[in-house]
Amino acid sequence: MTNEMPPTGDRLRVAWVSPVTSDKLDSATWVDTTRELRRQGVDVTLITIGPAGKHSYRGVEVLNIPRPSVYLLGQMLFHLNVLRYLLPRRRDYDVILFHQLSAIWLLPLRLLGRHRPRLVMDTRDMVDFASGSFKVRLRTAWFDLITRLAARLADGQTAITPRMAELVRIPREQLWGIWPSGVEADRFAAAAKARHWPYQGEAIRLVYVGIFLSKRNLLPLCRAVSRAGAEGMSFVFSLYGDGPQRPELASVAAGSNGSVCVEQPVAHENVPHLLARAHVGVTSLPEVDDVKYEASSPIKLFEYMAAGMPVLATSNKCHTDVVGNGRYAFWADDVAEETLLAALRRVWAARTALAELGREAQADAHDWTYAANAAKLKAALVYGLGRDAYARAPSGRVRVESR
Repeated sequence: MTNEMPPTGDRLRVAWVSPVTSDKLDSATWVDTTRELRRQGVDVTLITIGPAGKHSYRGVEVLNIPRPSVYLLGQMLFHLNVLRYLLPRRRDYDVILFHQLSAIWLLPLRLLGRHRPRLVMDTRDMVDFASGSFKVRLRTAWFDLITRLAARLADGQTAITPRMAELVRIPREQLWGIWPSGVEADRFAAAAKARHWPYQGEAIRLVYVGIFLSKRNLLPLCRAVSRAGAEGMSFVFSLYGDGPQRPELASVAAGSNGSVCVEQPVAHENVPHLLARAHVGVTSLPEVDDVKYEASSPIKLFEYMAAGMPVLATSNKCHTDVVGNGRYAFWADDVAEETLLAALRRVWAARTALAELGREAQADAHDWTYAANAAKLKAALVYGLGRDAYARAPSGRVRVESR
């Protein structure tokens, strides 16, 4: 990719349609990346779901459009109002960037012909193929339809990881670039400054922040923590969140003599305060060969790293591709209780080195900040617009057709 400016002028102009509300944990992907894009000279209009009008979230101005609570009707009305906003302003933007959920509603803008913004679909999620429920089969069919439509009608596509682009079969000639999730490193750095590492004989505090799902394999780790105590190790594992597996986790916690604590969910802005009180971050623990997780970008791993924490994780590619040869990850090669107990033994053996490992993790986190990833998104859009303009120019058409 080149760093040349887009063909439309000195300032890249983007309308970004986000399918989430500001209270969702992953809203930072859109809000914080918008902040960084603006700092890098991109003119971004972030369109989100919420009370009508312009609002500010964490210091980032967004344009809210209401969405009724009835799902399909709400989606239709939200996107009709997005179109009402965009159509009279279509010459104000170089790119309309949107999530898969918006594709069916926004791709018809292709009918406006050549004098319109380029339509770019961003893929950040995929269906969990391991489940065979009717709901999943229906969702799979829907996403397949969107994928086929995007391959025919979108001007370009971006994706969260190279593996995601491969799994959803983005045509190579349509892929503008890859940009992963990120972390606001400065905010989480406060946790590293406030942390007190365990003294001799003091418990090592593990922390998990996220949803409680069976595929995240938290139960076997909870049981492994209890067994570690019987071997003379001392861990306290605190889990913050909610989800279908809460009752089972709470049951294990009740019999753990305080070594496992299941807590209530916390607002995202309070997560750094929690991490300051912990020593090792526990990621989701997917099976090593779980394809859906392989294609993901692990936000919680980035946050633990930015907070100066070693991590306990499975060696799924979504984790190993980030950590690489870093020493600060304690790997489990499967999710069996015995394997996770072995990982805890390695954490305990390295307890005097946890502070040093945490500093290494924090240094690596700077490669995964929102600023770094916004630069990747900007580069992808500039590259795609330049390639699109070249293909549409008379000389470009001759060269493309002569291949």
